[in-house]
Amino acid sequence: MKVYNTLTKKKEEFVPIEEGKVRMYVCGPTVYNYIHIGNARPMIIFDTVRRYMEYKGYDVNYVSNFTDVDDKIIKKAIEEGVSASEISTRYIAECKKDMESLNVLPATTHPLATEEIGGMLEMIQTLIDKGFAYEKGGSVYFRTKRFEEYGKLSKKNLEDLEAGKRIAVEEQKEDEMDFVLWKPKKDGEPSWVSPWSDGRPGWHIECSVMAKKYLGDEIDIHAGGEDLIFPHHENEIAQSEACNDKTFAKYWLHNGFLNIDNRKMSKSLGNFFTVREVGEKYDLQVLRFFMLGAHYRSPLNFSEELMESSKNGLERILTAVDNLKHLKEASQTTSVSENETEKLAAAKEYIRKFENAMDDDFNTADAVSAIFELVKYANSNSDAQNSKEYLDSLYEEIKRLCDILGIIVEKEAEILAEDIEKLIEDRQAARKAKNFARADEIRDELLAKGIILEDTREGVKWKKA
Repeated sequence: MKVYNTLTKKKEEFVPIEEGKVRMYVCGPTVYNYIHIGNARPMIIFDTVRRYMEYKGYDVNYVSNFTDVDDKIIKKAIEEGVSASEISTRYIAECKKDMESLNVLPATTHPLATEEIGGMLEMIQTLIDKGFAYEKGGSVYFRTKRFEEYGKLSKKNLEDLEAGKRIAVEEQKEDEMDFVLWKPKKDGEPSWVSPWSDGRPGWHIECSVMAKKYLGDEIDIHAGGEDLIFPHHENEIAQSEACNDKTFAKYWLHNGFLNIDNRKMSKSLGNFFTVREVGEKYDLQVLRFFMLGAHYRSPLNFSEELMESSKNGLERILTAVDNLKHLKEASQTTSVSENETEKLAAAKEYIRKFENAMDDDFNTADAVSAIFELVKYANSNSDAQNSKEYLDSLYEEIKRLCDILGIIVEKEAEILAEDIEKLIEDRQAARKAKNFARADEIRDELLAKGIILEDTREGVKWKKA
């Protein structure tokens, strides 16, 4: 298996630090609102990487954090007149709902920044003791120039960075390129006691600490969006390697940017979409399938036309699986024939194509093409005269490959109109009883089944997504 390593800018044979085990850290979202589809891309991509690693027989320890203390969280809390922890707790729960809808597996560990402050204080103190960090006015900064390999991931050098720096330099910094590890609190902000000030950690330190605690000083894979290469991942390397005197991560994987109708996603442009908003129009399996239709390192353009194409493509797979299921149920023959054995052997070629694609830096675009070829083969070589064993083998092979990509192939049973009306009645009763949690639960249950509710003056109306 070869992976493209951002650190070396080339594909390398994947060789884990410990045989049979993979230690993988993926930077998670800052939880101040619903996740957007740009957040969803790394979640889907690296969930698929994990699934394929497990398919290959690796024991994967997969860690993905939630940043639950941040300027954006604090701003949102002030706007709503609630605590920062209330905001982060709310949106962690909502993020997990979206991840489930996208069929993203829960991480082995989902650490929270606010629960790892002790480890951050220890790492910061170690960096101070070793001369890599210093305190000024209650803030602690990392001496970037002290770490000789700074820039090795992003391939940036300090001279160019200094020349291009346009923001005002904090007077207390020794050097304009130094970055913050700890900062004193401001009025109304959450804070923790430290030897330097009552304050909170800088953004970069949290991932270094959580990776060290849950995976060790050296990890196999560190992953995230390419927007994190600099400064976040560059600073993680500097902190971790200065502290631990070991290579932080062996392989660095980064997914490409997501554009909307060939433009950068932006609220000001009106092309900003949350996963929830997309879920109102499409089954989120379509969004996952769309994300996997391109190589993860390539930029990806999101548009309604491309989503419709992905919807149709996914439907072809679901229909083929459904047909095999019905043929299997109707078949009167149990044991596989000699001719069917030969056909099953021929079908293995598509499985090899799938594995070859995934072994080549997780090329999901070619892996999806191999599934389409297998589907076409199954459609052309299956009928009611085939044996149950033969039909079941084809069914299981398609399902197994789709499972690796996190694609659920079995169609959900259609929900009946009377069942929808009954759930709407239950929701209205829950709202009347001020049981809003149950009311929201019913709405989410219907949404998961492709039913959108609209509260109007005439009452609750529903439509299919």
